Amino acid sequence: MPPNLIMYAIPGFVLLILLEIIFTAIDKKNLYEPKDALSSIAMGLGNVFTGIFTKAIIFGVYLFLYQFRLYTLGFTWWVWILCFFADDFSYYWFHRSSHAIRFLWASHVIHHSSQRYNLATAVRQTWTGNITGTFVFWLWMPLVGFHPVMIMSMQAISLIYQFWIHTEVIHKLPAPVEYIFNTPSHHRVHHGSDIEYLDRNHAGILIIWDRMFGTFVPESKRPVYGLTKNIHTYNPLRIATHEWIDIWRDLRHARSFREAFHYVFGAPGWSADGSRKTTNQLRQEQSF
Repeated sequence: MPPNLIMYAIPGFVLLILLEIIFTAIDKKNLYEPKDALSSIAMGLGNVFTGIFTKAIIFGVYLFLYQFRLYTLGFTWWVWILCFFADDFSYYWFHRSSHAIRFLWASHVIHHSSQRYNLATAVRQTWTGNITGTFVFWLWMPLVGFHPVMIMSMQAISLIYQFWIHTEVIHKLPAPVEYIFNTPSHHRVHHGSDIEYLDRNHAGILIIWDRMFGTFVPESKRPVYGLTKNIHTYNPLRIATHEWIDIWRDLRHARSFREAFHYVFGAPGWSADGSRKTTNQLRQEQSF
């Protein structure tokens, strides 16, 4: 197993959260709600705890596939650069798919469930993502020849980078930075529940993927954070499991295999009776 870079970063996360709390309190921006922040931190701690076990299994899967690699790329500097782009590309498609497939959304929705946008929200992470197979988006990398240590190190670097963009303290950065990288402005859009912002800006580190694949939207107004239907709870267990419970409830009422399939693998918001709406349906309604 590679060294757990996330664990080394935790003291920095705590310090920056405290600094943001102090700064925004002095500036009277009211960006924090204590119960919300504590629930986000609880979700983060749960993610670290579950990751102790699940990441070891994922590392084993990567090692197994690495035996059948096409190339042995090694650890030279240019391979690290290639790995950076390969990981960021994989993250984009994992993240985009997590907004398009309810089975994946059930784990990812946790990160969007806060109605606040601050550095504490960054650590509001899933407890079920690894065990439900989100790592499949990276399986091609050990087969090509990237070493599992390199892959998991780059995944950790990506998550550490994404911590600082969860803030309203930073507005816009210089234009070249905004054009290439994922920034607080771009990621605020991603966390918005406004219809024009839904399922946009899926970038990890580089926003270029969104620009290339048609999912980029610039920040034009302050987003309304949270979900289109908020869960109104600070209970970590409820936050972690609410969508899985809803999926089970829908499956119990499914009248056919087709309905059951759509309730699990269809777009979030799909319903047989039209009582709930997907992002595309909401956009179509708005266009009329």
